[in-house]
Amino acid sequence: MAITSANQLELLQTAEAVAREKMIEPELVIEAMEEALAKAAKSRYGAEMDIRVAIDRKTGVASFTRVRTVVEDEDLENYQAEMTVEQAKQYMENPAVGDTLVDEVPPVELSRVSAQSSKQVILQRVREAERERQFEEFKDRAGTIINGQVKREEYGNVIVDIGRGEAVLRRNEKIGRESYRPNDRIRVYIKDVRREPRGPQIFLSRTAPEFMAELFKMEVPEIYDGIIEIKAVARDPGSRAKIAVISYDGSIDPVGACVGMRGSRVQAVVNELQGEKIDIIPWNEDMPTFLVNALQPAEVSKVVLDEDAERIEVVVPDEQLSLAIGRRGQNVRLASQLTGLDIDIMTEADESERRQKEFAERTQLFMDALDLDEFFAQLLVSEGFTNLEEVAYVELDELLVIDGVDEATAQELQARARDNIEAANKAALEKARELGVEDSLIGFDGLSPPMILALAQDGVKTLEDFATCADWELAGGWTTDDGKRIKDDGLLEPFEVSLEEAQDMVMTARVHLGWVDPADLVQESEGDGEDGDGTEAAEEEVGA
Repeated sequence: MAITSANQLELLQTAEAVAREKMIEPELVIEAMEEALAKAAKSRYGAEMDIRVAIDRKTGVASFTRVRTVVEDEDLENYQAEMTVEQAKQYMENPAVGDTLVDEVPPVELSRVSAQSSKQVILQRVREAERERQFEEFKDRAGTIINGQVKREEYGNVIVDIGRGEAVLRRNEKIGRESYRPNDRIRVYIKDVRREPRGPQIFLSRTAPEFMAELFKMEVPEIYDGIIEIKAVARDPGSRAKIAVISYDGSIDPVGACVGMRGSRVQAVVNELQGEKIDIIPWNEDMPTFLVNALQPAEVSKVVLDEDAERIEVVVPDEQLSLAIGRRGQNVRLASQLTGLDIDIMTEADESERRQKEFAERTQLFMDALDLDEFFAQLLVSEGFTNLEEVAYVELDELLVIDGVDEATAQELQARARDNIEAANKAALEKARELGVEDSLIGFDGLSPPMILALAQDGVKTLEDFATCADWELAGGWTTDDGKRIKDDGLLEPFEVSLEEAQDMVMTARVHLGWVDPADLVQESEGDGEDGDGTEAAEEEVGA
């Protein structure tokens, strides 16, 4: 069939109809038609020709043109779509490379095959435009709640109609064993929107902690207005959850506002989450206080926070242990997720036993090393002394406060402690030399003989070996694997070397060896506010 005046306007009408149906721009449909007609024309006149079609946006008239481009002689490859400067002189004056010659060609007769091919081109372009429109519409809606209608279930995944497209609620994003039938209404959280080859993929969730936060925002006007903020959410979907809130208005109780009159607000969220029990907890900047709140309803006797290790130790009365841990560890697990800390729970009896054990070990240390009787050693431990270094190098006045210790006794204690330390250092150095430690490492500032021995026992025997160590290998640290925090033991961790001290020692060793220019360290320290501490970059330089 040929494109005649009788059906020219139909092109525009068809484009308008398709655009309305697919909710895309009519211009995109017309461009698809132009591409389809150009493809059909190429099959008629030759695939190597540069045939272009332009549809008049007002009249619907389609004009077919052949375009040839002027190129250098040596660049001429396609004789149907290109010509040299000499050849172009036959058609135009003073031709130059890059000029184009446009000739009108007769409209083509669309055979049945060509018409079908053109239809496929148009459908493909329309489908691509529809996918792009869908992605643009939903990419900014990630992180919000949407209502949808269940269409079908595939291998446990629920396909949801969300109005202008479909989304998927995966099996692991559903609460418990909830199931849906076609046409069921469902409220879901848009977790992610991705652009993929087969079109935009919209992933939904009902188990995400953010879903609960958004539900509370819908039910509690104070959260929506910003008067109350949700600081953290931890969930065991379908079973139990904890949510931490804070109020920026002293006259408003954040917990009471979220609970609502007779529990109406929190109950609305509970009903949506299939009866999930929700503990609403006041957030506090003081982490131990916040943890005490998070472990409710259990009572806490004592909290010890280790900020470097991001761990916290909680002591509870013996009868509160099972309540603090919760069924299958649920309560302590949720509290850990809420605070972002690893939590160790022990009873008062366990803590007392541990303290007695530590007391006995330190007492025995002082008895053996300082040749003291048990009573005198216990006095030292009671005053807070934990090791020989503290006794040896503490100010004399701190020993004189101990009952029965005069100046002569204090001096004798320090002399014994220093003798013991010197003997231990000498033995450690001798053993380190036997293991092959070089003088470059022994003479390095900041490493005591016991540290050098510990390094040697792990194969670090030269200053070069030491300079290639990472800070965490020396000081220890924590890594996260599949959501679980794993302890990395450091070679110098028993000597209480911090991560910062380890960084300084490693960088000093690299400077001594000439691996790092001190001027570069100064520049990196000045740029810490923008680019970090520069340690990683220096390690890459050493590795290179």
